[in-house]
Amino acid sequence: MNGTGESLTKGDLILSLRGVSKQFGAVTALADIELDIHAGEVVALVGDNGAGKSTLVKVLAGVHQPTSGTIQYMGREVNFDTPGKALEMGIATVFQDLALCENLDVVANLFLGHEVNPWRLDEVQMEVRAWTLLQELAARIPSVREPIASLSGGQRQTVAIARSLLLDPKIIMLDEPTAALGVAQTAEVLNLIERVRDRGHGVILISHNMEDVRAVADRIVVLRLGRNNGVFTAESSHQDLVAAITGATENSVSRRAARKLEEAER
Repeated sequence: MNGTGESLTKGDLILSLRGVSKQFGAVTALADIELDIHAGEVVALVGDNGAGKSTLVKVLAGVHQPTSGTIQYMGREVNFDTPGKALEMGIATVFQDLALCENLDVVANLFLGHEVNPWRLDEVQMEVRAWTLLQELAARIPSVREPIASLSGGQRQTVAIARSLLLDPKIIMLDEPTAALGVAQTAEVLNLIERVRDRGHGVILISHNMEDVRAVADRIVVLRLGRNNGVFTAESSHQDLVAAITGATENSVSRRAARKLEEAER
C-alpha cells in the first residue's frame, strides 16, 4: 500500500510531468520538462551542472512550485505546495547531506520526527521495526544502537534511505547517493537501490557517475540547460550519453571511440 491507500504493481505509472517549467525572475531553470516514473523502476536523472536536476527534484519534493505545466500523481493532477504534502502523498527525498544526527543512534535517526508513542517512547517496537526494515534491505549495519558518528559513508547512506522507506512512499529520490564513497561502499549503496526497486518503489537517481547510473538505471533521462535532451537505456553508449549531456558530438569520448574503431579496422 502507499500514501494514497492504493496498491501498485510493477510498471504502473505513478508520476507524470507534462510541460513543467520553473522560472526565478528572468532566469528559466526548467522549460517544458516531460518525465514519467513507474513502479519498480530506477530512472536516472543526469546532466551537467546547471542542467536543472536539483530544481526538478525540489519541484517534486514540494520545495519549489512550478511556474507552468502539470504534475499528475496516481492519475490525478496535484500540486506539491509543501515538502510535508509531497512526503505525505508518497514522495520521499534523500538529499546529498543526508540530514542525519550524528550523536543519535540508528533507531533514533530512523524514527526522527515519526516516533512511536512520542510522549512515552516505545523503544522496543521501534528497535524491532528498525531491524526488520534493515534486514529486508540486507543492510550491513552492525547494530541499530550504533551512533551514526561511528558508521561509514555507505552505512550512513543506508540509514538515510531506510528512513525514507518508513512511511512506505511510492517514489524515492536520491541526490548523488554515491558521492565521495569508496568502491566497496558504492557497490553497497547500488545494491541497496536495486533492492528498493525490487520492493516496487519508483526510484529517481541523480548522479554524475555514469558507471553507477548504467549499473542500476532502467532509463536515463538527460537534462541540458533546463530542458529534456534525450532518454536512454543502460545499453546506450557512453559516447551518446556524453554527447547528450554536453551538447557536443565531438568530445574526448567520441575521439577515443573513433581511435579504437580505426585500430580495430587495421
